[in-house]
Parts: sequence; C-alpha cells; structure tokens
Amino acid sequence: MAESIVAEAKKEAENTRKEAALQAKDIILQGKSEREKEAQDIQRELHAKERRIQSKEENLEKKFDSAERREKELSKRERFVISQEKRVQEMEAEMESLIQRERDKLEGLSGMSADEAKNLLLLEMEQKARHEAGKTLKKIEEELTAEADKKAKNIIALAIQKYAGEYVAEKTVSVVNLPNDEMKGRIIGREGRNIRAIEAATGIDVIIDDTPEAVILSGHNPVRREIARLSLERLISDGRIHPSRVEDIVAKVEKEINKSMAEAGESAVFDTGLHGIHKEIQKLIGRLKYRTSYTQNVYAHSLEVAFICGIMAAELGLSVKTAKRAGLLHDIGKAVDHEVEGPHAAIGAELAKRFGEAPKIVSAIASHHNDTQPTVLGVLVQAADTLSAARPGARRERLENYVKRIDEIEGIARDFPGVDKCYAIQAGREIRVMVGNKTVSDDGAVMLSKDIAHKIEKELSYPGQIKITVIRESRAVEYAR
Repeated sequence: MAESIVAEAKKEAENTRKEAALQAKDIILQGKSEREKEAQDIQRELHAKERRIQSKEENLEKKFDSAERREKELSKRERFVISQEKRVQEMEAEMESLIQRERDKLEGLSGMSADEAKNLLLLEMEQKARHEAGKTLKKIEEELTAEADKKAKNIIALAIQKYAGEYVAEKTVSVVNLPNDEMKGRIIGREGRNIRAIEAATGIDVIIDDTPEAVILSGHNPVRREIARLSLERLISDGRIHPSRVEDIVAKVEKEINKSMAEAGESAVFDTGLHGIHKEIQKLIGRLKYRTSYTQNVYAHSLEVAFICGIMAAELGLSVKTAKRAGLLHDIGKAVDHEVEGPHAAIGAELAKRFGEAPKIVSAIASHHNDTQPTVLGVLVQAADTLSAARPGARRERLENYVKRIDEIEGIARDFPGVDKCYAIQAGREIRVMVGNKTVSDDGAVMLSKDIAHKIEKELSYPGQIKITVIRESRAVEYAR
C-alpha cells in the first residue's frame, strides 16, 4: 500500500515537474517573441531615421552645390565690376589729363592762371552789379519820393471806385412783433411752461413787458438770437405753442440757420475766387452774416475788405489772392468773440493758425488793429478795413451820439482865436472853418488847420478820419449903377 502511494506521489511529482518545465518554456518563448518584436520595432525605427538622415544629407548636398554655383556667379560678377571700375577710373584719369592740358593751353594763351581769371571775372561782375544796383536804388528812391503820396491816393481812390458792393447796414433784430397782446399769454403758457421751453431751447432770454404788441429777445449770441426770433415768429404764425412744438420748431430753424451759414461761407469763398479754405473757417465766415459791428454787417464788411485788399494788392504788384484771403478772414474772430475771451484779432489769428492758414495770413489777421507789429500784408488789411468802416453810410450810430460828436467837433474849432464860423459836413468827416482875413494870415491858416486836427485827435474818438479845411478869403464888393 505504501509503495503504491509513493509511486503515485512520484508520478504526480514527475507530472508537476513536466508541467512546470512546459510553462517555463512557454514563458521563455513568449519573452523571446516579445524581445524579437521589440528588436524589429527598433530596427524599423532605425531604418526610418537612417532614411531621413540620408534624405537630409542629399538636401544638404544639393544646397551646397547651389551655394557653390551662386558663389561662382558672384565671384564672376565681382570680377566684372572690378574691371568696370578700373575702366571708369582710367577714363576719368584720361579726362582729367585732357582738361588739364586744355587749361594749361588756355593759361598760356591768356597769360594768367585759372584762379586769377576767375577772381578777375568775379570782381568785374561784382563792380558791374554794384553800379547797376546803385543806379536802380537811386532811381527807385527818386520815384518813390516823388510819387508815393500821389500813388497811395490813386490806389485808394481806384479801390473805392472799383468796388461795387451794396452799402446796406443791417441791424440785428431783437424785437418780435405780435398780432395782439393776447399772444403774450399764449407765449408765456400755463405756469410759464412755454416761455421756459423757448428759453431753454434757444438759450435766449424772452422779455415780455408792457411794450404793446412786442416781445424782446435778449442774448449775446447773434446766431442763437436769430434762431429764437425765427422760431418765435413761426410759432406765432402757426398758433400751436406748447413745449414739444417749441422744441421741434427750434430744431428745424437751427438746422436751417446752420445750412444758411454754411452756404453763406461757401458763397463768400466762391465770390472772392479763393480755394483751400477749411470747411470750419467757411462756417465761421457764414456766422458773420448774423454779426454786426456798429450796425455794419460783418459778413458784408469782410467781403468788402477782401475786394478792396485785392484791388490795392494788384496796383502794388502783390499777390491778389493772398491779399483777398487776408481781407476775408481778418474779422473771423468776431464769429466767436462772444464765446471766447480776448480781442477778436488775436482770436481770429489763433483760429486761422489752427485750421492751417499760412503764417503771413495769421500775422495779417493778428496785426490789423496794431495788436502786433504789422507786415506789408497787415498794413494793406488795415487800410482796406479803415476804408470799409469809415466810408459814409457804412456804420450808423445813435442820433444823440451823432449830434454830440458834431457839436464837439464844431466846439473845438470855435475855441481857436480868429475863427468866425465853422460847419461840420459829410456826417462829421470834414469840418469847414471860416477865419477873418485880417486876423489870420495864409501861414496862420496852415498852422490853424494843424492845431485843430491835433486837438481833435487828442480829445475825441471817431471812426476813420476828419478833414479840416480852413477858408480865408478877401472879398471886394462894388455896385454898378
């Protein structure tokens, strides 16, 4: 029994050993197979890397060959350029040699060196130029001395004669007429809502007082005052006055006024034949249509100054377009002087500079009231500005001020000894002084006119100039019977 158990155990052990040996073989075979597969993968990867490296080597060889070809081509071109430079140098040397031989030949024929000949020629030319310049300067001085006063008077007279503008002095309307006094209540509205809406929309104070059938508009901005006037007239004509209607009408009128100003600016530029003026400057020119100075419309005044400047510039041989441009823009600062602090000449110069006007135009604008040292163009603008503002009818003044000024002019003349009578004529721009022929001599009449002029300049302010004419005469009277 024991032997059979041992035999069976040995048999099981042998089977177990065989199974273990088989499993070990399987494991070894599996590991070998995996290693062979890994080796194959590594080999394939190596082959792929080898092919890539070979491809890169081929590309590098091609690039190297291309670089060698380019280098050869560059070397060939360099040799060609060097040969060309050498040829040019040889030609230059040959040319210099020819020039030197010709120079030597000329120096031998003339008996002087090239520098001596050049200095002699320059000296002769300088002497001749000085002589001609001296003659010309002397001639110019003589002509200017003899003709300056006469020429200036002729130019001014010609400018006035040639300018054919309409002499209409416009006045800014600040009173709106009403069909009846009941309309005042409708303008005020319930609890004042209508009048508040009008003032808020226009920026203008609406004054309703005891003035029959009239409403007064008060405000420093002439454009907004015009918008308020037109808006109020349309509201009165329409009859529907309430806040929403007020806003609609004011917006519509403001749009129309802006369009009108733009068109007026374009028209001014077109009429003066100018170009290149900035659109914003053109709009400011159009704003001057609603600006007055001593009741003279500044828009019409600017056009007038532009034309007079152009006429005088043509007579003086200056640029007509430049003079017209300076004249047209000289009062551009008045378009915004109610909004910006400072004199209108300085404001206008700053605006012109900001919008790209030439420095000489800016200088003429800044100096046309002697705020700065005027240039030739500035003096021309000053003269045209004075002509436009001081001519009879250009500017109106209040009757009492006018009468007072006339009385003061006549009173100053009457205070001088020897004056019998005096009369202010031509709206106060000329005064005729009658003197006795026994108390005042001819030379005394000349001195009297100067003394009266000096005292008027010292004591009075007035536009333009005043002409003083002293009349001294002797009359012999006899009757034939």
